[in-house]
Amino acid sequence: MYQLYPVPAFQDNYIWMLQHPKQPGLAVAIDPGQSEPVTAWLDQNNLKLAAILVTHHHPDHTGGIAQLSGDGVPVYGPADSPFAGITHPLNDGDLIELLGQPLSIKAVPGHTLDHIAYYTPIEESSSGCQLFCGDTLFIAGCGRLFEGTADMMYHSLAKLSTLPADSQVYCAHEYTLANLAFANSVTPDN
Repeated sequence: MYQLYPVPAFQDNYIWMLQHPKQPGLAVAIDPGQSEPVTAWLDQNNLKLAAILVTHHHPDHTGGIAQLSGDGVPVYGPADSPFAGITHPLNDGDLIELLGQPLSIKAVPGHTLDHIAYYTPIEESSSGCQLFCGDTLFIAGCGRLFEGTADMMYHSLAKLSTLPADSQVYCAHEYTLANLAFANSVTPDN
């Protein structure tokens, strides 16, 4: 499993930084909307960026990629994305390996049409996985529908619900309090 480090960006974004004992000195960034926090984190930890993962094309997830990928860093992301910076396009069901750890790809349209999620396949020592779901799933909520339909989002969430119950979910924003306040306003007696 990856060792994970949240790097805050903007007001409420998480850029997840991944490391793995099999590849010391290297890290992977997920959804770097800003380059500066990633560069500072890499410098502080004396690490080199090995790859960038993109869940969808929104600028708060892709805005830092041009600066970070300048030295030929590969950029993995949705094959059907309008974001032009993806060098390694991915489709539903694909499997890649980064830092010695396999990652599976699930297409999860709804928030955007090109949205994908990454997850570590199940390991023998654990029934759970690590899920990097971008803006599809949050604590107490899901992403807004900018391009997709409610039916698409429902089916995407249903796909994610097939992962083991003890999976670790890493979303790209901190919306927990707002989501709980909304839920309380809709169902105050729940």
